[in-house]
Amino acid sequence: MNPMQEVRIEKVTLNIGVGEGGDKLLKAEKVLGEIAGRKPIRTVAKETIRDFAIRKGEPVGCKVTLRGEESEEMLRRLLGAVEKRLNQSTFDKEGNFSFGIKEHIDIPGIKYDPEIGIFGMDVCVALCKPGYRIKYRRRETRKVPRAQRVKKDEAINFMSNKFSIQVI
Repeated sequence: MNPMQEVRIEKVTLNIGVGEGGDKLLKAEKVLGEIAGRKPIRTVAKETIRDFAIRKGEPVGCKVTLRGEESEEMLRRLLGAVEKRLNQSTFDKEGNFSFGIKEHIDIPGIKYDPEIGIFGMDVCVALCKPGYRIKYRRRETRKVPRAQRVKKDEAINFMSNKFSIQVI
């Protein structure tokens, strides 16, 4: 196989949306820090929603982005929380996929803390092939050629072979 056609993990993003700031957000940050081993950053509301008492610019959640070998190890743990099963609809046409974890205590190695409570989270995984850098480099940025884009079936095969997941 051509080494330029090998699929790899670009990044894994863990996100907890709390919907409000204050104590609940601090607990969510503590949970993410415990799971990922990194300090999470806060996400802010993009617009004001009166019905939910959310103002633009107010912190409403937190996230952590992992890359490299660290992301691969984390993805193995997170897939254990969903019993290594993913829906085919979770994959998009660009080969990226997302799934949700209802309770963070489902992740292997995480214990329940009554002071913190239980949080759900979203896991977003971006896949790429070598040569994808042309999209982000500083000089002479270009579109990624069609042959270098990850397709849905390539992403499913990659996940099935590397992580032995079952796609329903």
